[in-house]
Amino acid sequence: MRAVVVRRFGGPEVLEIAEIPVPEPGTGQVRVKVAAAGVNPVDAGTRSGFLTEAGIVPPRELLGIGWDVAGTVDAVGDGVTGFAPGDVVIGLRDRPSAALGTYADFVVLDADAVAAAPRTVSLVEAATLPLNGLTAVQALDLLDLPSGATVLVTGAAGAVGGYAVTLAKTRGFRVVAVAATADETLVRGFGAEVFVPRGDFLADRVRAMIPGGVDAALDTALLGLEALDAVANRGRFVVFAAGAAPIPLRGIKVEHVWIRADGAALAGLATLADNGVLALRVADTLPLAEAVKAHERLATGGRRGRLVLTNE
Repeated sequence: MRAVVVRRFGGPEVLEIAEIPVPEPGTGQVRVKVAAAGVNPVDAGTRSGFLTEAGIVPPRELLGIGWDVAGTVDAVGDGVTGFAPGDVVIGLRDRPSAALGTYADFVVLDADAVAAAPRTVSLVEAATLPLNGLTAVQALDLLDLPSGATVLVTGAAGAVGGYAVTLAKTRGFRVVAVAATADETLVRGFGAEVFVPRGDFLADRVRAMIPGGVDAALDTALLGLEALDAVANRGRFVVFAAGAAPIPLRGIKVEHVWIRADGAALAGLATLADNGVLALRVADTLPLAEAVKAHERLATGGRRGRLVLTNE
């Protein structure tokens, strides 16, 4: 079968298509025939060597690429009772050091990393949900705040930020969204009550609308101290990238969301997608063979939605 792998770190050109044996599912695992795989910034971090330099991925001769997957269960290992061949699923591969990622014809995942795919959207759309949706869910879980709290979301027009806005609203939070001026209508559509254009003196402008500061911030745009300054004393602040945590000034609790697979939470996200609560956004699709081109386009940024690799 085909799989996109990295043998040396560098730019998009280091991605290569390798022919490798089809993996076999072990106990408690399922093999998924990949229909679509999302292309995420963390994939570029793997490819470039950033995750290895950060101590997240150990050096190894061959690295797989890709976290998100949508497809069909092809085989199940011993002890799997919740899935059977033919089931249409989504899943998350949360081990970036594994030799095989989701940019492949097949991928093996633990059964508890998989959930039934949303029924009302295409598999291409569904492939954009696992990594970004679970990241938003797990970041919100870290806040431990009551309904009615005010939560700032930076990068609110992005993939994680957009989900965070919607999911925060479903939990009863009042959402203050930060994004480009041109994205105001978009992020208000996600559920933001207050909109603050990104730019200089962000904290001052947030505090002008929310006296005393917000109760918490989800800093998906990695603004650091600039966003922390908008948080009230003894508030909450969640970081989304290694090495991006600001100093926890004024008693603010700073935490890092380390994504993990969670089939039950993924099933909940699929239900929200089916109910029209979550908007799944696809920027464009490319065939698996054009993974290099996908990463070249990923590097240019500016898209509202995810690029998705497809197996035709």
